[in-house]
Amino acid sequence: MEISPDTLVRISSLTHPTLLLSAFYAKFPSLVSDPTRALLEFLPLLTIIQIIYAVVCLPCVESGPLIKAKAGVKKGPVKHGERIKIVFLALILAGFAVPFLVVVQILFGAPLTTHLPHTILSSTHLSLLSLFPLIYVYGINTAKWKEIISIRCPIDEVFGGTLGTFVGGWLGAIPIPLDWDRDWQKWPITIITGMYMGYIIGILLGRWILKGKKVEFD
Repeated sequence: MEISPDTLVRISSLTHPTLLLSAFYAKFPSLVSDPTRALLEFLPLLTIIQIIYAVVCLPCVESGPLIKAKAGVKKGPVKHGERIKIVFLALILAGFAVPFLVVVQILFGAPLTTHLPHTILSSTHLSLLSLFPLIYVYGINTAKWKEIISIRCPIDEVFGGTLGTFVGGWLGAIPIPLDWDRDWQKWPITIITGMYMGYIIGILLGRWILKGKKVEFD
């Protein structure tokens, strides 16, 4: 039986958070024992999961800086070759964002003189979770990114996932200074765990409960 595209999208969108959560859960013991090695080993799988999720489930940017529409040609569905091109460009731009995210983490309390590999790897995971899908969907549209950065963009599963990742990472810092003397309190284990939990919760909330709503500051 041939699966229709809509059915494939629905199945993939439900499988994505489940697969990501299962993979992270399986890797968690290694993350506690050797954070840098675990984060490095998990990167290829995370990249593959995010690429499949983007290509199968998300609409990609149809025109603009990432992909130029030919003059006089009416927009249509983005071809597979163009999608692959956008995937690689989105990955490159997400990679360029890693140094900025490292600085952000240091400003928010990450160790400055030690654990730099830990911070770089956690920033790479953060970029793949939060920025890669946004770049794939919105490209580098200046007006859209102003909405995103000011947190005034209508919530959907992509923006919800981004918000969830950053909020989860921020909340994940809470257990680190507590005097519990647990191995999982080491930098950046709770941060990474918060990122993944927040990302999955943000996707699910943005897909159903909060879809179309905006963050109110008044």
